[in-house]
Amino acid sequence: MPIFCACYESETSIALRRSFLQATSVRRLLIASFLVLVPFAAFAQDVLSRRDGFLLLWDSIDRPAEETKKNFADVDAGSLGAREIGYAKARGILDDTSELFRPEEPLLKEDALLWLFRTRNVNDLDQLMSENMSALLRRYPITHNDTNMQQSLGNRETLITLMRALDTMLSAEVHEVSLYAEDFHGKGTAFGESFDMHALTAAHRTFPYNTLVKVTNKANGKSVVVRINDRGPYVDGRDMDLSLAAFTTIEDRSRGILRATFERIGDASIVDSCSTEKVLYQQRITREVRLRRGVPRTAESGKPLVLMANRAFVVRGIVYPDGTSRRVQDWVLPGEQFIFTPAEVGHYVFTFGATEGGRREMVMEVTGCGMVGE
Repeated sequence: MPIFCACYESETSIALRRSFLQATSVRRLLIASFLVLVPFAAFAQDVLSRRDGFLLLWDSIDRPAEETKKNFADVDAGSLGAREIGYAKARGILDDTSELFRPEEPLLKEDALLWLFRTRNVNDLDQLMSENMSALLRRYPITHNDTNMQQSLGNRETLITLMRALDTMLSAEVHEVSLYAEDFHGKGTAFGESFDMHALTAAHRTFPYNTLVKVTNKANGKSVVVRINDRGPYVDGRDMDLSLAAFTTIEDRSRGILRATFERIGDASIVDSCSTEKVLYQQRITREVRLRRGVPRTAESGKPLVLMANRAFVVRGIVYPDGTSRRVQDWVLPGEQFIFTPAEVGHYVFTFGATEGGRREMVMEVTGCGMVGE
């Protein structure tokens, strides 16, 4: 026979139970709020490291880094960005007074600004030092807060904002440009070439050798792309000497001087030799994982593709131009390289993944104009 029990709670028991339920609800609400806010807090604390900040700046100027014996004691050979960091140290873009680069420490505001001005070659290197910061920011007011230079810059987006601000100001600057021709034709340039007044070249005091610059005449809007292969001019107030061919492309020779804007395109080596267009790279697998230098949208047959990344990634597979696919599943750790040499002409599709599960496809169009015997 079933037993029924009529149970009654005292007022004290009821109050305790209500208090417990309220406390449980508050705790659940706090946990839920924490889970929602964690991604935003983590993002806010995504402080840019010195290594990642420098490589972001370096990638933006499309300039190759040559192998050098110089490097910092705490930058291992073969690690991400080791070649670029060593080259920048040798060229004075990074201060070489210390043996340590401290790659994983937060990037400070002063270092970010100095590296930004130096990669843009806004002046001679000896004029791009800490003591010149106030003058540089008066000339290029890309930040209105020139105090607390020893604080952390912030995240990646902060540096990108500064880069865009400076590049916008530089592209709007108007420069006095002159020409040089017969008096220098056939003579050696500052970089060891023989000056050819019929080639599209130019002299500049600070732009690196082989830099491509789009020069636009303010008077008529005409433009010409020139390659820097000499130093000069050495006349106060003038910022570039154009070869005869370059000058007469955008202005009559009789004028002798013009006013123009400059747009740096990048090093001549990053221009596709088949199309003469700038090579564009696909770099981001996920928000956190970025390839270096990345998969080019166009490439030449027989030219190796070398990929590294700031974090581990996996090459899941490759689809070849004839439609055949290859399952790779090759994990590439930081400091390691994935090398692939396309032998066929056509579309290649790479599928990449990341440890957190992200996935992305990148297409590379391979041309045959670089093939021997074509």
